[in-house]
Amino acid sequence: MAKPEIKQDFMYQLLRKGKIEEFNVSKNKGESFDLRGCDMRGLDLRGLDADGIDFSHCYFRQADLRGVDLSNTNLEGASINGAKISGCYFPPDLTAEELMLSLTHGTKLRANQKKQQLKT
Repeated sequence: MAKPEIKQDFMYQLLRKGKIEEFNVSKNKGESFDLRGCDMRGLDLRGLDADGIDFSHCYFRQADLRGVDLSNTNLEGASINGAKISGCYFPPDLTAEELMLSLTHGTKLRANQKKQQLKT
């Protein structure tokens, strides 16, 4: 299991410094970034424009995600243990049970794969 990283990526560093509005402006101008596998522990991400961001394998322990729309993000393998999630929208493929397990026990999120029915 890979540990979450503190990358030197400029856009990631904006988030770490709490410069959410500057991140949003740069993102909307097309600035490239890679947030996969990042350590988001304890960050205040309220107001983040998360549309289309790949947060796979990120660690959001005790992060403030209140009101963030994560419905169009990739959260595969991410953990939200102890995060503040009031008012969040999550991707529709994540079940409430999956989210609660991650929130309370730190399990990694898994996309809800539709099971194929076997023909007999």
